[in-house]
Amino acid sequence: MSAESSFRSGFAALVGRPNVGKSTLMNRLVGRKVAIVSDKPQTTRHKIHSVLTREDAQVVFLDTPGIHKPRHRLGRHMVELALGALKEVDVILFLCEARDPGAGDKYIIDLFGDIDTPVILVLNKIDLIPRKEILPLIDTYRELYRFSEIVPVSALTGENLDRLSDLVINYLPPGPKYYPNGMITDKPEKFIMSEIIREKVLQLTSQEVPHSVTVEVEEVRERTGGLVAVRAVIYTERDSQKGILIGKNGGMLKEIGKRSREEMEALFGNRVFLELWVKVKADWRNNERHLRNLGYLQE
Repeated sequence: MSAESSFRSGFAALVGRPNVGKSTLMNRLVGRKVAIVSDKPQTTRHKIHSVLTREDAQVVFLDTPGIHKPRHRLGRHMVELALGALKEVDVILFLCEARDPGAGDKYIIDLFGDIDTPVILVLNKIDLIPRKEILPLIDTYRELYRFSEIVPVSALTGENLDRLSDLVINYLPPGPKYYPNGMITDKPEKFIMSEIIREKVLQLTSQEVPHSVTVEVEEVRERTGGLVAVRAVIYTERDSQKGILIGKNGGMLKEIGKRSREEMEALFGNRVFLELWVKVKADWRNNERHLRNLGYLQE
């Protein structure tokens, strides 16, 4: 068999409840931060493609929004994205925390009954439990579904991720590269910048604010001397939330901007001048026009 014909390529979806570590796992698998991470549930709102390229294979990972009971139009769209991904891929990575399955986990497992795609159960956060608890957990999950593989991992420490990558590749068909070497995501620069800013909002603000926030990067412009000027708007739903985001004497907005700028500079290798604004867009998560204009819904 030639080297070309032995090369494998395909798509793997990461699915699971909100806040089980899907974005952290994907970032570790591809070796670079692509998706934002926070301790708030439902952080991921888009279907993000990330690419792992090895000498023998290329895996395109789809990080999907957490499957949950939606409370608004944006939430319904997020769940539709996650469920749609199950039918588009060669293998599914079902991510659960290393603990007894809850109602949300069982709900997702029931969805697998309608598909033929191989499902690898990934028990994440094993760094938080005693080793003796892992095997009983595996037995518990085996009773719920005929998983193709069960792999305990820690996305935080990297434990067992090499084995997970090898198993995923075993389920891919022979095929060509979908993306060139060095490419790790299909998302444009503006999208990555907007997600960096949103991540800092999630990290710095209270429970009242995070899920009502979205970020739109309106302009990215190169200036002389390698400086990149970025203008972005943070949208929220209420005036009270706008006040929290701006903070006393603008302190909160300055800190969001400082952290965002530092990460952009490290990621893109350019000095960044970041101009941030906060605006109110009432009930935008339930408004079809706003969701379309902000890029959540397609025409």
